[in-house]
Amino acid sequence: MLAEQPEGQRLPTREMRGNAALITGGASGLGRAIALEFARRGVNVAFNYIELRGRDISAQALLTETTIRGYGVEVYSEHCDVRDRERVENFVERARDALGGLHYLVNNAGIHDDGALWRLSERAWRDVMETNVTGCFNCIRAVAPSFRGQRYGKVVNIVSRQVYRPGFGVSNYAASKAAIVGLTKAAAVELGPYQINVNGVAPGFVRTELVNAVPQQLLEDAKQRSVLGRIAEPEDVSPLVVFLCSDEARHITGQVILIDGGVTLA
Repeated sequence: MLAEQPEGQRLPTREMRGNAALITGGASGLGRAIALEFARRGVNVAFNYIELRGRDISAQALLTETTIRGYGVEVYSEHCDVRDRERVENFVERARDALGGLHYLVNNAGIHDDGALWRLSERAWRDVMETNVTGCFNCIRAVAPSFRGQRYGKVVNIVSRQVYRPGFGVSNYAASKAAIVGLTKAAAVELGPYQINVNGVAPGFVRTELVNAVPQQLLEDAKQRSVLGRIAEPEDVSPLVVFLCSDEARHITGQVILIDGGVTLA
């Protein structure tokens, strides 16, 4: 029989302060908000980034580093393409050495290249799938040995409400995020015996640099479909991600939590 805890007795919790989180795509947007939320909790932060056409991501990465250090925690960042398994493994190793360990992984890095499926190029399909799905797998695989060895770790994968109610022209993106849902559940099964939790967060529209480029009418439609009457700010999502890495969420695993302002209720 399983031993029951005496009524009113709480299991001991592990303090987040002083631990280390790795956030992919953490220089800007939602990834940056997540990195800053960890830093506010006293968690050391590592993040990667890549250069994107039309945006100076290196400058944004430097700004994010400076802001994180302002919270009195350690930070490590590096240019790294999550599609490259060897580079990911090297990045994880260097981040672990720089921060004295790793405890949390947030797979936030992702791209989209939209278009009607009958016009979608092979490159658009491949790039989105390799970045969003293979990149997520590469990062989980890279942290798994140390997480298993310390019998502790939290993984949060950023999914999307497009899995459940896709719009037009996002077949590659929706398929990639649906694959991450399956990966989240499978990884939770395999890593659970080592006290590693794996969950997903599925936001709707979040007001970031990418969403600001979306046609205004599309954003207005999203606001109208939301029962809260607005789209999310990055700070609406980041606390949920950090909560799933806390010991308060220690019995949650294999779940994907929608955070879309009720759009999927409409």
